[in-house]
Amino acid sequence: MLSRQIAQKLRGYETPFYLYDTALLRQTLESVVYESKKYGYKVHYAIKANYDDHLLAIIREYGLGIDCASGNELRKAIEAGFDPKGIVYAGVGKRDKELRYAIEQDILAINCESIEELELVDALAGEAGRVADVALRINPDIDPKTNHCIDTGQADSKFGISYEEVLEHAKEIRALKYINIIGLHLHIGSQIRELHVFENMCNKVNVIVENLEKLGCSFRFVDVGGGLGVNYDVPENEPIPNFASLFSIVHNHLSVGDREVHFEFGRSIVAECGELITKVLFNKTTATGRKLVIVDASMTELIRPALYGSYHNIENITSEDEARDKYTIVGTACESTDVFDENVTLRKTRRGDLLTIKSAGAYGMSMASRYNLHDLPGAVYSDEIQ
Repeated sequence: MLSRQIAQKLRGYETPFYLYDTALLRQTLESVVYESKKYGYKVHYAIKANYDDHLLAIIREYGLGIDCASGNELRKAIEAGFDPKGIVYAGVGKRDKELRYAIEQDILAINCESIEELELVDALAGEAGRVADVALRINPDIDPKTNHCIDTGQADSKFGISYEEVLEHAKEIRALKYINIIGLHLHIGSQIRELHVFENMCNKVNVIVENLEKLGCSFRFVDVGGGLGVNYDVPENEPIPNFASLFSIVHNHLSVGDREVHFEFGRSIVAECGELITKVLFNKTTATGRKLVIVDASMTELIRPALYGSYHNIENITSEDEARDKYTIVGTACESTDVFDENVTLRKTRRGDLLTIKSAGAYGMSMASRYNLHDLPGAVYSDEIQ
């Protein structure tokens, strides 16, 4: 929990805003870099999780590459100073102009997610007089045991090319002259807490790699994506995710010879270093006796609870009252689903109190909107609080 002294200093900032613990971010980066180096693994930061300039500058210090999912994310990464040769670009629906930009920037790999995309990249690279490095994003058909809204690796998912389709079109793929298939990519989902799922993934990858080798594919890296979850329930118990266990599982179960192994982490790097600070506007009780706390944040600042039904730990950081009560925390948006928590126990909460919504560093600000013409939230960094 934030210290009382820091909580009082936060009253000087206009709410709602994101508060980022830059010291925790650095500790997390130190952990992922240290653990990955044991096995020679390459790590890319999934910029979709949070593209805050201050955070990106810190992440770049630690030598991570970038995983992009749009042309603008790619442009953002390059403008932030990341080496194009450390950038991979995924996404099921890349526009022609985005692909042209990726080819022009000579990034590490365009992760192609359909046969038609492979053909388009080949045509665009040919027009540019180049050969584009690409990776095949394979749909491995694995249940990641996570929220179905963030499951990306089962057979009916929109993401990736089915393994069977790659085999069916192997001859046509090999005939493409202006692409160089240098990698194999997959991503089974996000917020995965049952690590045995990654064993299943490795076993499936081993089979895919073996069979693609028989077809003459000589790609140099395997990108197994990310998906490592965080502890939204009790974040203080696990402020830094268990990268060591994940890397150990992959090391013990993945058999890809001397190929590089790449990972893409977003949530696990930035989720716990960010929280949304919001002010209580009003209290009221419904006709059924439900106690509502109306705060000045809403689904426009943090959409995850409304979109996925996601849980975030909430605390009153300024109340000094020892008495506690149960509340429903709601936002200002004109939507009935704009609810942060239906039944949370807090210190007695009054107008003007500050609440923190924890573990909001990932997919918070990056998914914010201006619905109802709300202003976008600001950002405050722990290393700048006076």
